[in-house]
Amino acid sequence: MKKLKQHPKFGAFIRGLYDYALIFIGSVILAANVPLFLEPNRVVSTGVTGIGMLAYYLWGWPIGLVTLLLNIPLLLAGIRWGGGLRFFVRTIFAVVVMTVSIDVLSRYLSPVGGDPLLYTLFGGLLDGIGIGLVLRGRGTTGGTDIAAQLLARHRSMSFGQVLIGINGAILFGAAAVVGVVPVLYALVVNFVSGRVVDFVQEGVGYARSAVIISDRHVAVRQAILEKLGRGVTQLEARGGYTETARPALYVVVYRTQVTQLKNIIAEIDPHAFVVVSEAHEVLGEGFRPATGAI
Repeated sequence: MKKLKQHPKFGAFIRGLYDYALIFIGSVILAANVPLFLEPNRVVSTGVTGIGMLAYYLWGWPIGLVTLLLNIPLLLAGIRWGGGLRFFVRTIFAVVVMTVSIDVLSRYLSPVGGDPLLYTLFGGLLDGIGIGLVLRGRGTTGGTDIAAQLLARHRSMSFGQVLIGINGAILFGAAAVVGVVPVLYALVVNFVSGRVVDFVQEGVGYARSAVIISDRHVAVRQAILEKLGRGVTQLEARGGYTETARPALYVVVYRTQVTQLKNIIAEIDPHAFVVVSEAHEVLGEGFRPATGAI
């Protein structure tokens, strides 16, 4: 059993299962968001799901079914011109789970209404968590993500610019159907969702990285190694004004060690130049192993 666990194929199999579990959970969360917060309050989502919601408002068509049908040609185009069959298989899985779950969960979940602040913030929260989990599982939610990738390849525009243009057109069309106020709420949902996606993708910022430039770099490096037990990388640097060559020390510590790090530097060289920044995710010795990263 131990040899099996150490086999590369076994590790890849477990990682694959983990990815699909993340995609499944994320897709169900995205689906639940529609009957809970978005559709009952006429807050239009962006992307293909938003088009499905417009079809529901106009003609009463099932949101999940319309979303699935619109995704089929986009998925086929992605497989044909986007490359990466494994990537698109995961996307198909996410789209099927999400669209089927929307129509199934709509029968059992009671909508949350009332305070607009409540349903827009929580709608954005669920949207961001769902998308973030799907992306961590190395999949996508399909729809406009695929269209933006394909258009960006053949136009002198970035992925973000194309995506903003597509989603902007959807929201503009939605304003004529549901009114301006729900579209403004939709913008709040998408802003919150974007922030949460970054949080899910990058982590909680439990670590800090520091760049230290000091005339007493040897003593500073030694103190960090001995008192904090953290590795230090020495980079070759040169002053832009003086053109004097001196090492720059780079170290990553836990957030709780930042004060101790600054005290160590201040005791040795009060005139040292120090830049401390947030590190969202750190993999490797002393932190999470890179082989187990998700």
